[in-house]
Amino acid sequence: MDAPMPMVTFFRKLDVTRLVRLSGKKGLKFNMLMCWCIGRAASGIKEFWMLPVGRKLMQYDSIAVNTIVADRRGEVSSCDIPFSDDLHQFNADYLRLTAQVAETCENHDLTDSMVIGTSALARYEIDGAVGMYSGVFNNPFMIWGKYRRHFFRTFLTVSFQFHHTQMDGAHAALFLDNLQKEINSLTA
Repeated sequence: MDAPMPMVTFFRKLDVTRLVRLSGKKGLKFNMLMCWCIGRAASGIKEFWMLPVGRKLMQYDSIAVNTIVADRRGEVSSCDIPFSDDLHQFNADYLRLTAQVAETCENHDLTDSMVIGTSALARYEIDGAVGMYSGVFNNPFMIWGKYRRHFFRTFLTVSFQFHHTQMDGAHAALFLDNLQKEINSLTA
């Protein structure tokens, strides 16, 4: 907890072919599907239910996934989506809350949930990103850019940043493995 730079970042290439196909076939947003899979992968790992806050490790009763929303002013706002194991409920919440944030230009923050941050830079080809450590935002955070097609598969490189007090590298690697499994097994 006293490390000057307690944040660690992993990079991983995910096969998101299934998400891209389901998105097109079922009319579901790719970003929503990705956020739901992140919530599913995280919810099975006890370290994701805790977060370093000040000098304490706080345990939460719920998880949320954050997404960045382009608002009506052309700026961006933050939107926390409560995680539901039910994809249809998560999708309904995602659509309702992101529309609300886009219209009101006000962040939707869930302070009573452990929030996993995301930032999708889907228009840009990036190979990774390392977030900053301010001592204020200790939440785990995923960033990705545009997915890339290679033959008949679609791949997405993600960066996953986490606080070393919250979890060890083995937990983070397990999360990324679980994320790929959730993507592979998704049915809508």
